[in-house]
Amino acid sequence: MTILDGNVVTVAMPAIQSDLGFSSAGLAWIVNAYLIPFGGLLLLVGRLGDLVGRRRMFTAGLALFTVASVLCGVATGQGTLIAARALQGVGGAMTSAVVLGMLIALFPEPREQAGAIAVFSAVGAAGGALGTFLGGALTQALSWHWIFLVNLPIGIAAWIAALRVLAPDRGAGLGRGADYPGAALVTGALMLTVYTIVGAGERSVGGTLILAVVSLALFAGFILRQARAARPLLRLRLFRSRLLTGANGVQILMIATMFGFQYIGALYLQRVLGYDELRTGLAFLPAPVLIGVLMLGLSARTIGRFGAYRVLLAGLVLIVAGMGLMSRIPVSGSYVVDVLPPMLLLAAGFAAAMPAVTGLAMSGVAGEDAGLASGLFNTTQVVGGSLGLAVLTTLAAGRTDQLLRGGQVFAVATAEGYRLAFAVAAGIAGVGLVVAGVLLRPARDSFAPAAPTRSRH
Repeated sequence: MTILDGNVVTVAMPAIQSDLGFSSAGLAWIVNAYLIPFGGLLLLVGRLGDLVGRRRMFTAGLALFTVASVLCGVATGQGTLIAARALQGVGGAMTSAVVLGMLIALFPEPREQAGAIAVFSAVGAAGGALGTFLGGALTQALSWHWIFLVNLPIGIAAWIAALRVLAPDRGAGLGRGADYPGAALVTGALMLTVYTIVGAGERSVGGTLILAVVSLALFAGFILRQARAARPLLRLRLFRSRLLTGANGVQILMIATMFGFQYIGALYLQRVLGYDELRTGLAFLPAPVLIGVLMLGLSARTIGRFGAYRVLLAGLVLIVAGMGLMSRIPVSGSYVVDVLPPMLLLAAGFAAAMPAVTGLAMSGVAGEDAGLASGLFNTTQVVGGSLGLAVLTTLAAGRTDQLLRGGQVFAVATAEGYRLAFAVAAGIAGVGLVVAGVLLRPARDSFAPAAPTRSRH
């Protein structure tokens, strides 16, 4: 549910824009207002989960997320919707920050852990991909308000189930403390970075550079704070793990690519091919189906046989190929010929790569750091999505506006902008492939279920 709400608004964007009067640049903040607090707070609430108990943090976040969803559903103005989306992001961070840590604790044996991570990744991927379909179906059948209101019964059911199923746990106690100044620095840095990228086309080069420098200064301040704080939000020694550092870097690039495809692909179907919300949602439906089948049916066994490193590289190759095909989409394109084949390549690549990169990231972490590593991994996931969306939509909009000023017709200019964004996304995925090949090659794949690995557990 929390991942789904990162992109459920994608197909509903034109309806929301028409109803509430958003500008083209402001429209992206319906997504970013959710992603930025989500990504910026994951480290802090992950630490608080260790202090107050992970089940308590999870259920509190679920309650907040559900209430915020209702506020989104009843919003009648731009400010109200964006504020409620930000509140949703806070609740989403509270739930997501502790999930991977709980999984690692529940399934310490490598073979079972691989299966658990495959299920976890499949659920997350299905939520992300199904968001487009559900957003279109609900908007078409009812209204855009229901893409948020549908979370009310789901949230209540999940909250009751969590109380009944998850065993209570005791945290270390709030007396152990958390780094609140560090959280403020990293959240402010993330928010300002995305704001800088999204609004780059609407301000002077000098103004953009000033904001970029301030963003970098905030990130530098966060790093210095973590190096000196008595109880840092993020222990910098974690980055001594080549697997953890490399896997998080690869994830940022991979998620930036996939999130850009979901957002811009939906806009291409609507604004260029003339699809309505329901047809757009149905057009994306094969992706979550394929992702679910591959992740649940093959992912763990494939990783067990070939190793996470090889499976990750194969998945990234498919993603690069899929985005390369998307960069060739024509103005008078056909869904079956021009959209469906690259979509299936992207879905297959993501189904292979996501469990593999998750396993590699967590395999490079000591048991006492599992919760912190979980928060970091989820943070880089959201950062990748947010920055990818900001960069790719800004490039697409800039190219489209340039062509429109030159007298080009709307459909041609829009398609050309999307082609540029997809080409850049293919390049981003290609960089991820290179990073994975260089940084994640182990002497022996630490996520393969070899007997010596089991003996250490």
